[in-house]
Amino acid sequence: MAKSDYYELLGVDRGADAKTLKGAYRKLAMKYHPDRNPGNANAESQFKEINEAYEILKNDDKRAAYDRYGHAAFDGSMGGGGGFSSDFGSSMSDVFEDIFGDMMGGGGRRSSGGRERGADLRYNMEISLEEAFIGKTATIEVPTSVTCDTCSGAGSKPGTKPMTCSTCAGHGKVRSSQGFFSIERVCPTCQGRGEVISDPCTECRGSGRTSQEKTLSVNIPAGIEDGVRIRVGNEGEAGARGGPSGDLYIFLSISSHDFFQRNGADIYCNVPISFTTAALGGQFEVPTVDGGKTRVRIPEGTQSRKQFRLKGKGMSVMRSHQFGDMYVQVQVETPRNLSKRQRELLEEFDKESSEENHPESSGFFTRVKEFFDPFGD
Repeated sequence: MAKSDYYELLGVDRGADAKTLKGAYRKLAMKYHPDRNPGNANAESQFKEINEAYEILKNDDKRAAYDRYGHAAFDGSMGGGGGFSSDFGSSMSDVFEDIFGDMMGGGGRRSSGGRERGADLRYNMEISLEEAFIGKTATIEVPTSVTCDTCSGAGSKPGTKPMTCSTCAGHGKVRSSQGFFSIERVCPTCQGRGEVISDPCTECRGSGRTSQEKTLSVNIPAGIEDGVRIRVGNEGEAGARGGPSGDLYIFLSISSHDFFQRNGADIYCNVPISFTTAALGGQFEVPTVDGGKTRVRIPEGTQSRKQFRLKGKGMSVMRSHQFGDMYVQVQVETPRNLSKRQRELLEEFDKESSEENHPESSGFFTRVKEFFDPFGD
């Protein structure tokens, strides 16, 4: 009988990530667990099949082979029997540690020796567009947990040492048998550390860390873009009882600018001009993102929304000596609050105007007329 598709067995898409796979497996493992379905041969068979599917899909190399060759990639190594693989114990340990860990006092995964890694920290930083252009070295203050100086992170009072946990004999995990397999879970006495502290440090109360505001210097490279995340390794919270520190992640945002809009390495600037300048031509100065200014010349007859490109006047490109361009877009401003003399001049100008002066509007209204009166009636 043909074997079921592994993705269909777990009820996930072929592009599912590791977290989605594990969640689906965990849910099905609990549903079809033999201890929950005593005497149900169909449930036991289903349990074995979903375990086999998860064992293949959780491993990147095996998953790639399965995606390419299907079940044929494992016919030889697995014997085609759909039974438990050599990694069955590790899979079930992962899943049931997640299920029962919180109930038994588990606090997540720990490094070797039971030393818990410190949490990662997030710091939001806003900089100006000019600062993003030239780069900067920023000094920040981050509230965090650091290794306790009194006990050097051990958690026990100076002169004393943690004792090996008698419940797990220092392993950090305890094993119990259920049915035909065993389950390994975090030790409820030492919370997976393998040690217990009988005489805790008075400064940190046994945690091995204290709260402190840390001052850091962070380099912001020139050309950095909005939304970039900067990782500063080992500057997160200190690990419990001498565990490794987490990382600090700085999330950059760039504040809005009075004149410029940014698109990648290019800068855009909207400039209002009078209709006489647009008609007769002229020039004006605009600021640039490097703090200087440049002159823009426009020809006579320039239309609204016309763009002028200033090569190399845009943003710096990160980790490069290149620069983007600056685009100046003109917006022709219609005059308001006209004086009597100004109105007279405009009316006189309008009388002297012809289709050659306004080719676009003349052409448009000619097409509108033809649209409503195609036969010229």
